[in-house]
Amino acid sequence: MLGFSIIIVTWNGLHHLKRFLPSVVETNYPDFEIILADNNSSDESISWVKEYFPTVKIAALDDNYGYCGGNNRAFQIAEKEIVLFLNNDVEVPSDWLHGINQLFSEKEQCGAVQPKLLAYDRKTQFEYAGAAGGFLDILGYPLCRGRILDSSEEDHGQYDTSIPIFWASGAAFAIRASIFKTLNGFDEHFEFHMEEIDVCWRTQALGYDIWYTPESEVYHLGGGSLAMGSPRKVYYNFRNNLFMLWKNLPLNQLVWKFPVRFFLDTVAAWRSLLAGRPVEFWSILKAHLHFIRNIGYIQKQRSATKRTSHPKGVIPKSMVWNYMVRKQRTFDQLTEHGTV
Repeated sequence: MLGFSIIIVTWNGLHHLKRFLPSVVETNYPDFEIILADNNSSDESISWVKEYFPTVKIAALDDNYGYCGGNNRAFQIAEKEIVLFLNNDVEVPSDWLHGINQLFSEKEQCGAVQPKLLAYDRKTQFEYAGAAGGFLDILGYPLCRGRILDSSEEDHGQYDTSIPIFWASGAAFAIRASIFKTLNGFDEHFEFHMEEIDVCWRTQALGYDIWYTPESEVYHLGGGSLAMGSPRKVYYNFRNNLFMLWKNLPLNQLVWKFPVRFFLDTVAAWRSLLAGRPVEFWSILKAHLHFIRNIGYIQKQRSATKRTSHPKGVIPKSMVWNYMVRKQRTFDQLTEHGTV
């Protein structure tokens, strides 16, 4: 069996640690370690963990480095073959690592794995952050098996097959430590959101696949760092999607996909303003301005990034068109067969 380094980033999240960390500590697996990456909390998170769970390794950081920076720094003390980045608001059953281990052990080219992600407060429903594995549509919009835009499905076993996907959710993201090291970890320019999609894209460019397994499931509360619909969440979603596409798309796709996406973002901004949501309008505008101001840095990142022309998990349809116009609300409807 492979060893797992489970890294949990937290910042003033003692209430989540008290609620969710016990289930992680009680994991029934022969070879794992837990690392708490504490982003300079002021709520006694470190002292509480030391008192009640002394086996947990602690990376006490000197500042709030966010999701990307906290995980990258804690990775430096990880000792196992697989590193698993787990949000601090995720509950796990005791045997959750076995299904993930099975995929890594059986498939040599498996670079990263996501378990089934269900909602903590409604365990029969897929959770927004990753559901049953992530994909991109033809224009680079992220979606999941089990969740398209804001529509999450009930879990009836319809996605109980292990398949290659495009991206694994950062809420419970397992990747070979050797690959993560080769990629120099998460790109900290992302700060929050889509950094895991970027890592998965770059992992595929190295020749590895990203997999989803229903043999492991976890329960995610969600919304702990950035609440759904918050101005910051809107800002990071729009900003980071543009950054990710510019960084990773091959040139023959970038020249037409990026202008279309930039235009559609502009339409979304004006729709928000006309609908009486001026804060959302300004969040999208600020995302575009950030991208334009930082185009030099972003181009350097693009030049340093290895790309792949045919990643797995790209749906050759427009999710937005099919959702808004054709009223296709489930992944099965969008792909016709539930697979790509």
